[in-house]
Amino acid sequence: MPQESPLMTVTGSTLVLAAPPSAPAPPSSPQPSPPSRPAARVRGPYARLFTRPGARGFTAGNLLARLPMGMFGVSAVMMIAGQRGSYALAGAVTATGLAATALVAPWTARLVDRHGQARVAVPATVIAVLGSLSLVLCVRTQAPAWTLFASYAATATTPNIGGMSRARWTHLLPPSEHHTAMSFEQAADELCFMLGPVLAAFLCTAAFPEAGTLAGAALLLNGMLVFTAHRATEPPATGVPAAGPGPSPLRALLPLLGPLLAAGAVFGSMEVASIAHLAALGLGGASGPVLALQAAGSCAAGLFYGTRRPRSLRTCLVALAAAMALPWAAAATGSLALLAGALLLAGVATAPVMVGAMALVQRATPRGRLNEGMSLAVTAIMAGISVGAAGAGQAVDRLGSTAAYALPAAAALLALAFSVATSRFIRIVPAGE
Repeated sequence: MPQESPLMTVTGSTLVLAAPPSAPAPPSSPQPSPPSRPAARVRGPYARLFTRPGARGFTAGNLLARLPMGMFGVSAVMMIAGQRGSYALAGAVTATGLAATALVAPWTARLVDRHGQARVAVPATVIAVLGSLSLVLCVRTQAPAWTLFASYAATATTPNIGGMSRARWTHLLPPSEHHTAMSFEQAADELCFMLGPVLAAFLCTAAFPEAGTLAGAALLLNGMLVFTAHRATEPPATGVPAAGPGPSPLRALLPLLGPLLAAGAVFGSMEVASIAHLAALGLGGASGPVLALQAAGSCAAGLFYGTRRPRSLRTCLVALAAAMALPWAAAATGSLALLAGALLLAGVATAPVMVGAMALVQRATPRGRLNEGMSLAVTAIMAGISVGAAGAGQAVDRLGSTAAYALPAAAALLALAFSVATSRFIRIVPAGE
């Protein structure tokens, strides 16, 4: 072969192998070195997220502060229903707090975008914790019902810790890794909603009715302090006025708010219906693990979904609508085992919907307004949860807990209908804008 001819020469009739001037080159050939690189390639997509400096620290604080999000609703319902004997009152109080959050959270997020996460989140968390303590005091002292509404409404200043964490990932990672990060965040949401009800139900029954709310308030404050202490990973503050320049996130996200509102109604009605139905079956404190099954299914599905190519939001909503009929059918049989399995399968269908929705929110939100955009999305979900919780509370008191399971199924169909009607109006913001 012509490439090898320089390695040979002829002297008389003798063929001599000649060492070329470049003979020392082979030892420096890169061929022996590749075996040292596979270790970096072996890392899974989630492991690569935490190679970023500070990622583990702010995630630890994020999980601590997020765990109470799965505790407060269950704790309030069990505490108020146990003391006042009315699921309708308990559902209405939690709905009021969530509705107040829907109004206050976007303004809190605007301040976060303008002044930075640490400067705004800590004082806002202190106000929310004081609201939780006031609720405990009012329930404990048999204060008038209106004080319960006022106290729970004060918790509306709770910062959107999930949105702030997603904003940090968006700041730290290239767009190619955003899907994995959003899937991790959804799994973290579900992990906290899986463990939160278990912990809340255990504390409210094994200790005293107010224990769940008190523990949640302590975790929220300490977790937020840890999260905000990692300043190096915090997105830079925009310093712009609250109204902000450029297009409004509300206008950009308006087509997504309908599906998110209906999805929130799925979660709110499912939680209240499940608490009431399991109480009717006499589970008491043992209801926590059953309540956690839906979140467990969603957590596992979210982690798996993050390693796969994302599907369209409409496809995910079709699966959700089908899955939400399962708890209703299982509750009608009176079998706890069937209900547990149905809640697990319903949770599996939940994570892809939320991952897809949050990815669209991230891509449609104007630059520099991501905290506000995420907060608007969570606000729509919270508003839906409040409507679903109040509706399920009324349905439980008037029709029974089995009939209340019809509400999540109907809300899932509504979310699908909203998505079909509004998807063509969603505008994706180019990466440079």
